[in-house]
Amino acid sequence: MINRNLIRIRTVQLVYSWYQNTNRDLRKAEKELLFGLQKSYDLYYYMLQLMLEVTKAYEQRVEAKKNKFLPSEEDLNPNMNLLENKFIIQLSDNKQLQKYNLDRPQSWEENESYVKNLLEVILESETYKNYSQIQAPTYDEDREFWRKVFKQFICGSEELYDLLEDECIYWNDDIEIIQSFVLKTIKRFNENKGADQPLLPMFKDEEDKEYALKLLHETILGEKKFRDLIEENTDKWDFERIAVMDLIIMQVALAEIFTFESIPTSVSLNEYIDIAKSYSTPKSGTFINGILDAIVHKIKNENLIFKN
Repeated sequence: MINRNLIRIRTVQLVYSWYQNTNRDLRKAEKELLFGLQKSYDLYYYMLQLMLEVTKAYEQRVEAKKNKFLPSEEDLNPNMNLLENKFIIQLSDNKQLQKYNLDRPQSWEENESYVKNLLEVILESETYKNYSQIQAPTYDEDREFWRKVFKQFICGSEELYDLLEDECIYWNDDIEIIQSFVLKTIKRFNENKGADQPLLPMFKDEEDKEYALKLLHETILGEKKFRDLIEENTDKWDFERIAVMDLIIMQVALAEIFTFESIPTSVSLNEYIDIAKSYSTPKSGTFINGILDAIVHKIKNENLIFKN
């Protein structure tokens, strides 16, 4: 689930921190990289748990209305689609989710007001109104309701972004990527798999974990080699005046280009140019593209790499 795009971003951030510190310890940097990626995986479970918390808030609301001194007919006979939602019941029973919550407990208790506000937004929406009118919804209808809710009211929520930023510094750059994986998880749920429905693993395979550590190693250990290449290809620029983040992004990019034969050069270039657009100056994408393109052309001509 931790894809290579997220690994690249984490590595760039960590290498930037590496050069800001006077005490540089590669083993410590490795641990910090894996810790940051673990926190990204925590966010995945935190987002899954949010759907259960909203359902729990609705259940409490229903019980409170039933116990009013003079409950109305509607209070006594609420719409039960949310509480009987087959997808949510399956998610609540999921063995993998339950185990993860035992091993790495996370709670929405301190953000109860957000959960209640989110519930209100959902209940007032056309999505919910349409869903509440379905008599005995099927499993697919139950799952589709939550897919729509997650996409419409959770993804892109500025309030949620602010909340998560306060919860964990590692989550700032993860939110959109992790939410896309939650949507993928919802789509993959199958009623027949019950509580054994598999959730996404932290890494797709061991190769991705090795990629993360190797990218960090090669970036740091190959500093002189990569920076010399960058300096040789900055004819019209004063090397000393290159923005620090631009220099680091190019250094990580070159580490990937030289180290991983299975990753096409064009893929590496595109990914790091996109990172530059988001994490450096407005002109960094164009600048980095020009420098890296010149370096790649040079090292291919000199047979220093043998890939497209």
